[in-house]
Amino acid sequence: MKATLSIVATPIGNLGDITLRALDCLRAADAIACEDTRHARRLLDHHGIRGQLLALHEHNEQAAAEKLIGLLAAGKSVALISDAGTPGVSDPGARAVAAVRRAGYRVTPLPGPNAAIAALSAAGLDDPHFHFVGFLPAKLGARRAALAALKGISATLVFYEAPHRIEETVADLAALLEPEREIVVARELTKLFEQIERMPLPEAPAWLAADENRRRGEFVLLVSAPPPAAGIDAESERILALLLEELPVKQAAKLAAAITGQPKNALYERALELKDS
Repeated sequence: MKATLSIVATPIGNLGDITLRALDCLRAADAIACEDTRHARRLLDHHGIRGQLLALHEHNEQAAAEKLIGLLAAGKSVALISDAGTPGVSDPGARAVAAVRRAGYRVTPLPGPNAAIAALSAAGLDDPHFHFVGFLPAKLGARRAALAALKGISATLVFYEAPHRIEETVADLAALLEPEREIVVARELTKLFEQIERMPLPEAPAWLAADENRRRGEFVLLVSAPPPAAGIDAESERILALLLEELPVKQAAKLAAAITGQPKNALYERALELKDS
């Protein structure tokens, strides 16, 4: 694995949630790039791993990428980890990986823990698709605009959120999305106080307000897909939404009717709603 950048997923809470392959890679790496060297050292010490640490975070990613390329040019093996989960997924790493690939060096993933997938697996939502959003904008106007743009997506919406913004984010979800949706609030996944609760979306703000402990920790929020329009099933709506990305409303509705057998007028009305949202 010399002159290779390995992208290593690390635990999101429970330190035991690391693969044997990840441990082998970290032990063998000539250098380990990480968000926070102190945080990384706790994980590595737990598993008895010593290695050269190199800070790579959102504020120095470009400069750190040049250091990675220098190590790879010298024939070294480098592992990239984030504080928790998979690098490059709502965490630093994507720009460094792009730079390493442009420089012509091998990049290989070592899959493992991911908070979004962990939450989905325990949610019991049966939507056939999910749309990963990650963190919404912190500012009120930008956050609400982002939610308006997401409203027409026929898939479970997956958000990450921090404890100091959880109440306002959930309040906006309940205010701006359809009341027929459900929400799964997953916090502190794999940790001592793990909690996964599913409820109708309009009830979520009151549920959070009822106990301050429910507002602590790191959150994954899963919001079920929008309810289908009357007389239109979920698969027909998915096809309609895809066609609307490329065609005008009238043509999209006509073609969706031909594909699905659903009434053209109903599809046309739903297409107008999707366009408006």
